[in-house]
Amino acid sequence: MKFNELALACAAAMPALACAQSVTLYGVVDSSVEYVNHVGSANNSVVRMNSLSGTVPSRWGLRGSEDIGGGTKANFALESGFSPDSGVGNQGGRLFGRQAWVGLSGNWGQVSLGRQYTMLFWAMLDPDILGPNSFGSGSLDSYIPNARADNTIAYKGKFGGLTLGATYSLGRDAVNAGPSPAGTNCAGENPADHSACREWSAMVQYETGQFGLAAAYDAIRGGPGAFAGLNASGKSDERLSLSAYALLERTKVGVGWLRRDNEGSPTGLSDLWYAGASHDLTPTFNVAGQIYYLHYHGNGNSAMLYALRGVYSFSKRTSIYGTAGYINNHGQLALSVSSGSAGSNPVPGASQLGAMVGVKHVF
Repeated sequence: MKFNELALACAAAMPALACAQSVTLYGVVDSSVEYVNHVGSANNSVVRMNSLSGTVPSRWGLRGSEDIGGGTKANFALESGFSPDSGVGNQGGRLFGRQAWVGLSGNWGQVSLGRQYTMLFWAMLDPDILGPNSFGSGSLDSYIPNARADNTIAYKGKFGGLTLGATYSLGRDAVNAGPSPAGTNCAGENPADHSACREWSAMVQYETGQFGLAAAYDAIRGGPGAFAGLNASGKSDERLSLSAYALLERTKVGVGWLRRDNEGSPTGLSDLWYAGASHDLTPTFNVAGQIYYLHYHGNGNSAMLYALRGVYSFSKRTSIYGTAGYINNHGQLALSVSSGSAGSNPVPGASQLGAMVGVKHVF
């Protein structure tokens, strides 16, 4: 919603230049109930409300811009994630854990400072059809739907169909709420170790009205006390992403490959392949599905994940959905089909089925 009343009052009382600002309040509330079987060594099942993400994570935020003349604008975004099942804040309890940045933009692009997405997020946004759906890529690599960093300097510029972007973080994660993507205890900005907890990413993307291609690289460094095995600045966790998508009349297809080299894990090098499609069966009913294959090098660890989702839209803002997912682990992998809530992993090498129904409202 636009604060039109505020803008009119400002225009009546202040010079025009001081009033050339637009602020938008927006958000999503997505709540669901899910079933997951084969949990733990007792082979139990669980029915629960999903605390993180049904089709997308719940959030609210403010974004705005001001024309400051000469073709330049000042921009900002403040975005808070929360769990609708309990109302608590996500991203390690940060007030604005999803985004908190301010910047300047023009025909040369945008430079922004603060907590913001890395270029891996933007590169995979369209090709990963199911995106942050609870039965999706986040079940295989939890960093994918959480690819953001504190203390970040970012540039992103669009020139015709070409988009170039880069980020550099002086300290990627100041919150101790892990070990999890919500907080990894790696604040950085350490005068005794200038490499500790740095993050950088880069992206090249080309898009037309019918298709898009993207390549991105994302690297995070460790530091003393950091979680997930990255307990020294000499260790890094790096991802290379190549992806593409195509738009047809009522169908969108996407494919991608993600190479990960994680020095904080004994499993090390891995490849994640994915392919998916989304199709509007009617103007109000969409069906989407995706297949993921995760393979670790040098051992027998791998996993296949299958997910299918149907969404019925009552309006542009309100919809209901149902999702089913199935994961088949091999070797010592014990990944859960659901990334929506912790504590539902099967035993190593086991399979797992999940089902979920929910409602989403956008404002």
